[in-house]
Amino acid sequence: MNDSNPNPAGAVALCCSHVEGATWESRLRAALPKASLTVWPAVAAEAECAIVWSPTQAFMDAHPRLRVIFNMGAGVDALMRLRLPTHARVVRIEDGGMAVQMADYVCHAVLRHFREFDAYADDAAAHNWRPRKPRLRADFPVGVMGLGALGLRVTETLVKFGFPVLGWSQSIKHVEGVTCLAGADAFDEFLSRTRILVCMLPLTPLTRDIVCSATLSRLLPGGYFINVARGAHVVESDLLALIQSGHLAGATLDVTREEPLPPGHPFWTCPQIVLTPHIAGQTVIDEAIAQIASKINAGFGDPRLSGLVDPERGY
Repeated sequence: MNDSNPNPAGAVALCCSHVEGATWESRLRAALPKASLTVWPAVAAEAECAIVWSPTQAFMDAHPRLRVIFNMGAGVDALMRLRLPTHARVVRIEDGGMAVQMADYVCHAVLRHFREFDAYADDAAAHNWRPRKPRLRADFPVGVMGLGALGLRVTETLVKFGFPVLGWSQSIKHVEGVTCLAGADAFDEFLSRTRILVCMLPLTPLTRDIVCSATLSRLLPGGYFINVARGAHVVESDLLALIQSGHLAGATLDVTREEPLPPGHPFWTCPQIVLTPHIAGQTVIDEAIAQIASKINAGFGDPRLSGLVDPERGY
């Protein structure tokens, strides 16, 4: 593909295991009319561009000339574990309609816990009419780990609901109304000032198992945990033990280490844990395709191409 061509066309390899793979294919063909789209397991060995959802190592090996790989979702941890073609750069979806969904999900989980709506639901099921004393937002500071595009949207929305909000990331960010902390030296302070912890980190070797007994025990007493990132961020046995001990009030988990969650997993029967099936932020196909197509049609030789993944950091 010619980087200087404002509307390049050429071979594009598509590997898509998504349940709506046929929809992705048809809409990509419509968005890229000048491209020759080849769908795996068919091979376009000459392709310099690929669009992927959960690709295999065999796909990568069959396309050694790839220079740009567009990932169809925001998380690239599985892709970065593969052996990629030598000169390939990875581009992730920067939003794809997920930010507003994530904000909806996290704010709902925060409010559900803060307002004790689960307890009211239990009372209603038992035919009990029992108002509870209102709680103060000032007593429930929310700490968000990860301040990328999705994390920023979540913190901005939480501020509008009147909660004290802290954000933690590897590099310092500035968000109006949010106390932003950065780096390993500030992690303990971030945790010690947090009562409701939200994980929105990318999954990397540095963040795997970051939510463990040592982390969760630093939260303010009666802490609560919300995970909309990856299940591998969490040492599940530690989370369960701290809930059962009473140090944590509970958790809302959209992701788990094994998905679907096995039938016998103890999370299913823990009344303080709310589970959803990895739906907090789902890629909106049309928005994601528009983003990918615009970058392909504009040419992708510019080193400032937005959404580029840093292979050293893994995101």
